[in-house]
Amino acid sequence: MDGAASLLDALLSRRSVPAEALVEPGPDEAQLGAAIDAALRAPDHGRVQPWRFRLIRGAAREAFSGVLGRFAEASNLPPAQADKIRRRPLQVPLVIAVSARLKAHPKVPEVEQLLATGAGVMNLLNVFHAQGFGAVWLTGPPSYAPSVAAALGLAEGEQLLGFVYVGTPGANLPAAPTRPAREPFVSEWHG
Repeated sequence: MDGAASLLDALLSRRSVPAEALVEPGPDEAQLGAAIDAALRAPDHGRVQPWRFRLIRGAAREAFSGVLGRFAEASNLPPAQADKIRRRPLQVPLVIAVSARLKAHPKVPEVEQLLATGAGVMNLLNVFHAQGFGAVWLTGPPSYAPSVAAALGLAEGEQLLGFVYVGTPGANLPAAPTRPAREPFVSEWHG
């Protein structure tokens, strides 16, 4: 299989893998570096470079679990939801907190900066998949919590956009979802 065919196969077979289905090992330094490098190659109007990636691994996962636990307690979330949020970083080898540092720019509105960050995360997810890892980008209540953003050290003007959970797909991997047909999403414009 040539490079273009294998790239197309990887893109067409990528899926989000639930965090609960991810196990050790996670990516090594070279694999992680390749994924980050691909993320930094996303389209970026004006070279604003808004994307930020905070790696949470090893013992830091326990500390992050504590941050999420305190958030859940302060938010009075239902116990099952609070427990799931608190446990999630402990279940995977790597969590990447994704944020965008938004800048006032005369030609690049904030929405384009958010889209650039999203494109970077898509590159990240595609590279992890091509390397044989599973990953999922999750948001939810902690992504919008000032206390979580502060605990992660986000700067002024930086917006937390969620968390990418990365690991090896485990034995409890659910079946891949059926992809939708193109037709409802694509149309010809004839002027």
